[in-house]
Amino acid sequence: MDSSPAIPRRSPRSQNIASTSTPSTSQSPNGSPSKTKIMARRSPYIPTTLETAILAIYPATLIIGSIFALLDPSTRASPYNAATQSHHESTAPSYFAKKSNVFNQVFVKRGWAWVTGSFFFFLFTHPSTGPPRSLILTPRRLRATLRWVIITAWWIFVTQWFFGPAIIDRGFLITGGQCELVEDAREGKVDMDDTRQFLSHVACKAVGGKWKGGHDISGHVFLLVLGSMFLLEEVVHVILRSKMVPEERTIYTSDGAIKSAEVEAEDGTTEGYGQFDLGIKIALGVSGLSIFMLSMTAIYFHTWFEKLTGLLVAYSGIFVAYLLPRFIPSMRRVVGMPGV
Repeated sequence: MDSSPAIPRRSPRSQNIASTSTPSTSQSPNGSPSKTKIMARRSPYIPTTLETAILAIYPATLIIGSIFALLDPSTRASPYNAATQSHHESTAPSYFAKKSNVFNQVFVKRGWAWVTGSFFFFLFTHPSTGPPRSLILTPRRLRATLRWVIITAWWIFVTQWFFGPAIIDRGFLITGGQCELVEDAREGKVDMDDTRQFLSHVACKAVGGKWKGGHDISGHVFLLVLGSMFLLEEVVHVILRSKMVPEERTIYTSDGAIKSAEVEAEDGTTEGYGQFDLGIKIALGVSGLSIFMLSMTAIYFHTWFEKLTGLLVAYSGIFVAYLLPRFIPSMRRVVGMPGV
């Protein structure tokens, strides 16, 4: 009796490739096979198309603003004070070039209060997160609050306190900066102890001094980018789900598979998501004003390298809160993802 022909055995690698990228072949009307299509999911490490566009807004704004500053005759003619990272008030080329302008004093100086207020107003009024105008702490609201805690902690670490001086102050000192009154302090002409004179920008300013030398990360760029990107991440995914836009975000599941983020949605409905209510409008308004003030900062304040480092430091906080959970399931179970 003839034995059946032997079937070659595939290697484990070949089997794995076949299981993850199996082509799907459809039949054409005349019965012949149509072109083979291979469906591949986006990597969880890569931002979505819309996220990429939003991320690109910030460097584009800084580049355009810097180019404008180089080409604008009045800006080039106005003396620039490197110690204050701004133009002199008396010869400022624009109202927005003055640190005393109302938008800087009322909005930027109190930027995190505006970001926090608009976020929680959206969180407790929009039906996608829980009962509108109710203080009930639903799972979605709890996870969103934890994301706010991460972003707020990063803002505190960079600008306010990081187990002592803030990261901005530490960076300034590490790169050779100091308070311009440090010599007077050493001679006893200024009452400022060693800890204050070397480590605190606030203390230096309190006795009439200014930072001198060193690299000063742009706190304005950091704040405006971090705050607006945080609000957009929280709000935009809710809007997209209400419009039935296919979910682009992907995640690593506990078994190592790559799946759409939609598989972890609490329910399959979009009821309540479509309300373009006051909470969303305020959050988008704060984000829009932040980007406008970012353009003013790009034109009139700081050097290009100070603005670049402010941008990168802000991006690092966004990465931790919104990209890292996509490939760390244990973290995602705690902080969740917006719109899911």
